[in-house]
Amino acid sequence: MNVTLAVKQYISKMIENSGPGMKVLLMDKETTSIVSVVYTQSEILQKEVYLFERIDSQSRDSMKHLKAICFLRPTKENVQHLIQELRRPKYSVYFIYFSNVISKSEIKALAEADEQEVVAEVQEFYGDFIAVNPHLFSLNLQGVSRGRTWEPSMLSRCTQGLTSVLLALKKCPMIRYQLSSDMAKRLAESVKQIITKEYELFDFRKTEVPPLLLILDRSDDAITPLLNQWTYQAMVHELLGLNNNRIDLSRVPGISKDLREVVLSAENDEFYANNLYLNFGEIGTNIKNLMEDFQKKKPKDQQKLESISDMKAFVDNYPQFKKMSGTVSKHVTVVGELSRLVSERQLMEVSEVEQELACQNDHSNAQQSVRRLLQNPRVSELDAVRLVMLYALRYERHSSSILPSLMEELSRKGVSERYRRMVQSVVEYGGKRIRGSDLITPTDAVAITKQFFKGLKGVENVYTQHQPLLHDTLDQLIKGRLKDSQFPYLGASSLRDRPQDIMVFLIGGATYEEALTVYNLNRNTPGVRIVLGGSAIHNTKSFLEEVILATGHSGDRAQGSGRHSTRR
Repeated sequence: MNVTLAVKQYISKMIENSGPGMKVLLMDKETTSIVSVVYTQSEILQKEVYLFERIDSQSRDSMKHLKAICFLRPTKENVQHLIQELRRPKYSVYFIYFSNVISKSEIKALAEADEQEVVAEVQEFYGDFIAVNPHLFSLNLQGVSRGRTWEPSMLSRCTQGLTSVLLALKKCPMIRYQLSSDMAKRLAESVKQIITKEYELFDFRKTEVPPLLLILDRSDDAITPLLNQWTYQAMVHELLGLNNNRIDLSRVPGISKDLREVVLSAENDEFYANNLYLNFGEIGTNIKNLMEDFQKKKPKDQQKLESISDMKAFVDNYPQFKKMSGTVSKHVTVVGELSRLVSERQLMEVSEVEQELACQNDHSNAQQSVRRLLQNPRVSELDAVRLVMLYALRYERHSSSILPSLMEELSRKGVSERYRRMVQSVVEYGGKRIRGSDLITPTDAVAITKQFFKGLKGVENVYTQHQPLLHDTLDQLIKGRLKDSQFPYLGASSLRDRPQDIMVFLIGGATYEEALTVYNLNRNTPGVRIVLGGSAIHNTKSFLEEVILATGHSGDRAQGSGRHSTRR
């Protein structure tokens, strides 16, 4: 169950089917992202694909010596663009692949437009999702709900995305959903409807234990996306923002031209692949080791590397080192920037209190800690407001709640009204009234677990006590203890055996912390394979946008969030 491999194989097959000769790859906005996440341009160039074009681009030249491979989502717009293209073909021959099921009437319309008989084949290749990691996929959707109900075009797009994952992985699953979420039930029914309608596509070889699709709702755990992260991939997304594996570093002080945008892909970057799930302290140590290995080749320079800034200076002073290892120069820059932000925003202190709020039940200690940080001028607006949100979710119904006074504190700190209003929105989105689970268990104060990493100065205490709710849900599911009363099966049948192939989908978005949970469960539970997907992969900022769109409290819809066509 590897979503990255599934998409890669589809793309390789498309290129293979077109035979030898020079080719152009024609895509739309979304399939461009789907392809770029699993293949680099240089890898595709090696397969004789010399040109990458958008189907909606008006400025394409006629190049009759090229074969066209079209990889498109089956939307009305794309079908129209293709009809125009086939009436006046710019290339010698067309191999057309849709990323999902296309209707017979649209195939007929394309056939009628193909008067010059340039179409060699039309196929459905089900790569209708972004394969982020081998066990993690996203649909890159923002604002899937209005209140507690689906934005209609989003229900359609999530159904398409989810059915394409099932087809790509060749699974016809039993479906369970979160009973407390009407949206989860609607999506489960919508997916089931497609499986029934397209039963021939889902006619896979039966396995002894049928696969399982579990549909969950983000609002059941609004705490996880609010926490600062300390493992590499999650931390990069939280502090710098990962968008289709790309990071924009243009705002980093003194950044060199070639590092303004960098790509972090585990498929093509060994260091990243090996450090994806390691914590910040270990990554620093690993970069240091990598660079010391290189230094050994230069016995003249016996300088010691003590901190991340030493490393940065070291890289800047060695242009030939940059040439030899663009990878290292990229990671030193990224880790250097993470380190700068951790110290500038005092994220060690902030994270300690976040973990305390998320994992413990000690109100008097919590209120003092939150107050202390709100009064610290170096704590950023976002970090201040997330602490108050975590407090509001944790002590929502506490008899001595000091939430009004913390809100005044935010106001005094100069936190914008937009951010202050979000505190109420988060409680409305994921508060006690909404949750179907016991996200917050009334435990005694748990001793804080401090992990010390002394490999690198300035990076020692990394707090990772928090486990997402998803961990408990999957743990119960694997042990066969997940309650049918909370997570019913769709339809009459249920699974008697322990599940083996599990696909989980989070409406409202997943996080990299949850991806880490799935990665660890896959590693430590023999015989169980889990793939996690979400309507998006959130960091705190994008999650708060999702909350605003769902609760309708502030601003307009996120730009472009309504662009997805509905299912025909």
